[in-house]
Amino acid sequence: MRRRRSFAQRGAIVGAVVVLAIVVLAIVQPGADPYAIDVDHGLTALGAPLPPSAHAPLGTDALGRDVWARVVAGAGSSLSIAALATALALVVGVAVGLVAGYAGGWVDNLLMRTVDLVLAFPFLLLAILLAALLRNTSAGASIAPVIAALAIASWTTMARVVRSRTLALTRSEMVIAARALGATPARIVMRYLLPNVAGLVVVIAALAFAQNLLAESVLSYLGLGAPPPAASWGRMLYEGRVYYRSAPHLVVVPGLAIVVAVAAFHLIGEGLRAWIDPGERA
Repeated sequence: MRRRRSFAQRGAIVGAVVVLAIVVLAIVQPGADPYAIDVDHGLTALGAPLPPSAHAPLGTDALGRDVWARVVAGAGSSLSIAALATALALVVGVAVGLVAGYAGGWVDNLLMRTVDLVLAFPFLLLAILLAALLRNTSAGASIAPVIAALAIASWTTMARVVRSRTLALTRSEMVIAARALGATPARIVMRYLLPNVAGLVVVIAALAFAQNLLAESVLSYLGLGAPPPAASWGRMLYEGRVYYRSAPHLVVVPGLAIVVAVAAFHLIGEGLRAWIDPGERA
């Protein structure tokens, strides 16, 4: 157990360093303009994308745009969408889990049946369906549909985990004593329950972020992500699929970016879980 915990902690450090590097790059955005089309100098004489060179470290795409600049810009777009979707899902999931676990009875039953209804649909298929439906609304030209779709599809797992932990806490001496002293339900939830599920929530958030980041890439690949001309790793994969033989860097670069980012957040989540879970400390 100790060896496993040590390995998880080292992985979390590696993941945190990778995530920090990605965030810094997304903020600073070193390199050329990711949206600048350069047909004259960014393509070969036959109109094909340029391979990696001193002029373009990761080559250019079909429109002569710098792939390095676009993958860095795509990091900002993909991370922002995943972060907003995770935050929204976290607020809803934690609130539902706390209320269901503390209230019990018909409230718990109603909320958990709602959770079961959402979980009856596979996460990715539900996200695709919701994103496609929301694209036809007045907010379809923004990133709101993909954020809402990911949030609606991912809040249920958070709700179930928080509810399970809350059920255990409501039977603890701490909560029983607070009730005996006349504490209101709102005070018990905010003062005693929420702080004691906060660590678990952080772990869930890290893992949910990785899930939403991967799902956002899938939605962007299907044309349901951030609308163009916004750069996105999934959209870059879609645009580069035609050139996977003649210009493989158009597929390899965004694909590696997705894998590295998702793996980094998974490492952080597993490291946090090993640190917080008492069973992992034995």
